[in-house]
Amino acid sequence: MQEAVMRLDKFLKVSRLIKRRTVANEACDAGRVTVNGKPAKASTKVKKGDVIEIQFGTKAVKAEVLDIQDTTKKEEAKELFRYI
Repeated sequence: MQEAVMRLDKFLKVSRLIKRRTVANEACDAGRVTVNGKPAKASTKVKKGDVIEIQFGTKAVKAEVLDIQDTTKKEEAKELFRYI
């Protein structure tokens, strides 16, 4: 079975780390998002085990990808990642 991968911008939206995909795209373009310590574009593929870090102004959010889903219910979104 092939490992599930997803575009970074879509994962950020589906996981509710960032509410809208356009906002996720802008954050990536502005260089405020890293995957495994490297600056990431919106099209970067993420998979289980990847560590995503997002700069929101002065605070940074770091989260590990636990699961990849195309769609989720709001309640289940937090199961896709865990804060580090």
